[in-house]
Amino acid sequence: MKFYATKKKLPITILFLVCVLTVLIIIAGLTESSGAYFGAERKMFPVHSALTEENYVALTFDIEYGNDKTEGILEILKEFEADATFFVTGRWAESFKDKTKKIAENFEIGTHSYTHPHMTNISYGECLNELKISKEKIEEITKKKVTLFRAPYGEYDKQVLSIAQSLNLKAIRWDVDSYDWKLIPSKDIIKRVLEKTRGGSIILFHSNSDDILDFLPIILQTLKDRGYGFKSVSDLIYKG
Repeated sequence: MKFYATKKKLPITILFLVCVLTVLIIIAGLTESSGAYFGAERKMFPVHSALTEENYVALTFDIEYGNDKTEGILEILKEFEADATFFVTGRWAESFKDKTKKIAENFEIGTHSYTHPHMTNISYGECLNELKISKEKIEEITKKKVTLFRAPYGEYDKQVLSIAQSLNLKAIRWDVDSYDWKLIPSKDIIKRVLEKTRGGSIILFHSNSDDILDFLPIILQTLKDRGYGFKSVSDLIYKG
């Protein structure tokens, strides 16, 4: 008798478990959009690279200081038929409107903040203004929508990422730092980039680095010889 009683209760038990599982799935779906999962806060991170089996990389150039090498960089990229993404500060865009427009004609532009501060050391309101104003200024000059953001010095925290998300800006970092900002010899920059680059890498350069017009062609040619192609950050992370 006990055997038959257990058999009759089994479907009820299974039904109960299915109902519980369904409720949990619904809760997960509802909390996902608010950054929580079963009461736990969802962590946010900037994008460092793309997961892809294809041999594509993203060349990125941070622009805040100087303008004398911008034209040369654009010419080199054109020569190698290489796509790239430029992260410019709002005040640089305002100071060099013609160059900003020229970059936007052929390449993707993201914001690098407005005044290049340490974003993790400023208030919520200051951080919001840095992103909001720079985004608006660049869009006003280029007539193109800004969807990417790179924090100066690559410094992110919860507040910075949250504000960027609220403005529909994807936070971008890198997985290959050329170290061109360290004033090291060109041969060391070339060696570092070539050793660390893989398919899906986001490579960091600075437009004002001393020898960029000398080492950039060597890096691009070598990567090209190794079978790599060059995409914008958006194409790499969304389509790669």
